[in-house]
Amino acid sequence: MIRAVFDTNILVSARLSLLGNPARCLALANLRQIESVTCQPILDEFVEKLISKFDYEPSRAAEAAEQVRKISRLVELGETPRLVPDDADDDKIVQCALVGGASHIVSGDKHLLALKSYKDISIVRSTDFLSMVSEADFD
Repeated sequence: MIRAVFDTNILVSARLSLLGNPARCLALANLRQIESVTCQPILDEFVEKLISKFDYEPSRAAEAAEQVRKISRLVELGETPRLVPDDADDDKIVQCALVGGASHIVSGDKHLLALKSYKDISIVRSTDFLSMVSEADFD
């Protein structure tokens, strides 16, 4: 099964637009067609962004994070080394993928996308992830 970590920007986009590609990515996890892997620091950042940038009530933001937690496997990060040269905030995303054994990181973040991959983990946009999952269904 394909295992993916969804970057915070994908989670936010999925929450704000239920018809977009990020929402379609999360729907795959909800349907158990792929496995979503996340960690508490990603969920915390998701809540913080919803509150600070989109005026969500804290309880509504926490509910959104709980919905992601329910469709994901939660992993513990421990010590997070510097992995993304241009943005230390993205280190938790890569570390989560490493700890969770993910094959993909789905992101819209320019720093992560610039890496293209880390070890055996592909870093892709939501559109490319959806195409890849669709192609895998026919193999």
